[in-house]
Amino acid sequence: MRRPQKTRKLGYHQRASVEHEGYDEVRSTSCGEQRKQDGVENLFGRILERNNLNQAYLQVVRNKGAAGADGMTVDQLLPYLKEHREELLSNLRQGNYKPQPVLRVEIPKPNGGVRKLGIPTVIDRMLQQAINQVLQPLFEPEFSDNSYGFRPNRSAHDAVKKAKSYYEQGYRYVVDIDMKAYFDTVNHDKLMYFIERKVKDKQVLKLIRQYLMSGVMENGLITTTEEGTPQGGNLSPLLSNIYLNEFDQVLENLGHKFVRYADDCAP
Repeated sequence: MRRPQKTRKLGYHQRASVEHEGYDEVRSTSCGEQRKQDGVENLFGRILERNNLNQAYLQVVRNKGAAGADGMTVDQLLPYLKEHREELLSNLRQGNYKPQPVLRVEIPKPNGGVRKLGIPTVIDRMLQQAINQVLQPLFEPEFSDNSYGFRPNRSAHDAVKKAKSYYEQGYRYVVDIDMKAYFDTVNHDKLMYFIERKVKDKQVLKLIRQYLMSGVMENGLITTTEEGTPQGGNLSPLLSNIYLNEFDQVLENLGHKFVRYADDCAP
C-alpha cells in the first residue's frame, strides 16, 4: 500500500463505466446464518455478507474517484482484497478495524473560491457503502415525504415539482433555508442517539461512530473530528437524512409546507 499523500486540488470528479475482467467476489465466510442480538437482527452479519460486500465493491468501482489518504486507487482495490480480505473481515468481526482519516481536497467553485471535499480511502468507501445498503431500507420508511436529497427514486427534479405543486395550490411566500456548514457541525452524540433508536447492533454502532471520528488529513496533517459527518463518504448522505428527519418532523407538526433537499430547505 502506498504512503499517504498530501492534500491536492482536484478540478473534477472522475466518472466512468467499468468493465470487470476476471472479477472475483469479495467473499465473507460469515454469511451463512443470521443470529439475533439484543432482540434484533444481527445487522453487522448482514453487512459482511458476501452479496452485500460484492454489491458495495461494484458500486465503488463504478463511481471511480480519486485515491484517499493511503494512496490506494480503485484499480488497486480488488488485488488488495484478494490478498487481505480474510484479515480485513477478521479485524471487522473482532472490532479491531479502524477507518483511515478522510483526505480533504479543494474543489474550485465556478464563481470563484473553493469547496472542501473529503475523500475516504477506497476500502472505507466500500465498507461505508456496505453499511448504507443495510441501513437505508430500515430508515427509508421513516423519512418525510418532503425530503428528496440522497434517497432512492427521488431527485432534484422531483423536489422542484413538489415546490411547483405548492405554488399551484396558492402558496406565494417562500423562505429559503441553507444550513451553514451543516455537514461540518453535526453533533455526533445526537446523531448516534437517532440511529440507536432504530439500530441495536453494538458492532454497527461502534463502526459508525468510528467513521464519524476517523479524522481529516489536510496538507499532510491529521486532525481529529469531534463533530460533523465527512463529506464525500458513501454513508454521509444517509446520516444526513437521519439527523435532519427530526427537523422535518417539527416542520410537519407545525403544519408547514416545505421541500428539503439535503441541507437546503424551502418552507
